[in-house]
Amino acid sequence: MDDRKFITTGADLPQWSNPISHAVVVNNMCFISGQLSVNVKGEYVVGTIKEEAIRAFGNVFSAAKAAGFDKSEIVYVDIAFSDLTEVQDVNDIYMDLFPEGKRPARTIYEAAALPFGGKIKVVATAVKSMKNG
Repeated sequence: MDDRKFITTGADLPQWSNPISHAVVVNNMCFISGQLSVNVKGEYVVGTIKEEAIRAFGNVFSAAKAAGFDKSEIVYVDIAFSDLTEVQDVNDIYMDLFPEGKRPARTIYEAAALPFGGKIKVVATAVKSMKNG
């Protein structure tokens, strides 16, 4: 029996023709695909690094929600930047999105190029507690 759940659509998720799932749920884990500054129509929205980061993280949270997860269940974040000198601007947003003491583990790196010429791409993993009750 296949216990995987593939999230390809959702009310707040970008709708586009790319052959991807926004997220895949396996047991108590949710693997969220790289999210960009894309609106619900699937159109890339150019902005400052902060604006693009807010939209990309919003898409991550929307994918998590569509999969039945809360942003507080995100345990790992992978962030690709087109320019690593903009890390501090994203750190400011990150600290607002995730409370101190409950911030996910993360990796950051500079990518030679991101889709649509974007400034940031965010990948995440969420895990539900296995506690009973």
